[in-house]
Amino acid sequence: MAQAAKRGLPRKLRKRAEFLAARKGEKRRGPLFLMEVLERGDDAPPRFGLTVTKKTGHAVIRNRIRRRLREAIRTHAADDMSGGNDYVIVGRADILEASFDRLKAELSRRMRKAG
Repeated sequence: MAQAAKRGLPRKLRKRAEFLAARKGEKRRGPLFLMEVLERGDDAPPRFGLTVTKKTGHAVIRNRIRRRLREAIRTHAADDMSGGNDYVIVGRADILEASFDRLKAELSRRMRKAG
């Protein structure tokens, strides 16, 4: 966690209650994922969480989806996150077939979308 703060990366959501709270926020649907955005009302750094259900496939597939999402956030979309927000991204199997550039663009577009 200390390394993430040094690099300016957003923090990760860790507790189930944080994920459930984000469900009450705005839902931004897309072809590759669903994004739930909750405005916390503070100036703390943004936080994100990733969810991939068993409907998408077995563990190897789910982990590949999570790795692609994490890398897209790290390399590109972290700059588009607004402080004081929690982002929960529910990944879909289509992420594996999409190009990485498309995934990065879609993430950035959904994060910048005005509430």
